[in-house]
Amino acid sequence: MNRRKSREIAMKLLYEVMINKSDFETLFEDYNNHFREEVRDIEKGYIENLFNGVSEKVEFLDSKIEENLSNWKIDRISRVNLTILRLAIYEINFEESVPTKVAINEAIELAKEFSDDKAPKFINGVLANFI
Repeated sequence: MNRRKSREIAMKLLYEVMINKSDFETLFEDYNNHFREEVRDIEKGYIENLFNGVSEKVEFLDSKIEENLSNWKIDRISRVNLTILRLAIYEINFEESVPTKVAINEAIELAKEFSDDKAPKFINGVLANFI
């Protein structure tokens, strides 16, 4: 089981749906076909849980993000950062097996890897306000 990789894949799939309005099963199948080595060691159930949970609670998650922005509007947040924030806030609120500090740290790591240089500080600030 590799939760970090599962989180990363869930983030990529959520981002893809935001951009292209695709469905999870098709996206995951395509991902699996192109990245077999990566997918072999991950926990598909956890990816599905994150994907479905974030998708079902997107309005709640966005309201929590908006409440914790300082001098920002949610529509100014890049789609990558918005996806990372949604995922982190979902884990903090609904994944009891994930400690808050872990969810925040993982979000910062995703931002370091997939966003710009300012993103980790921004993500950390929003999540610090949230908790």
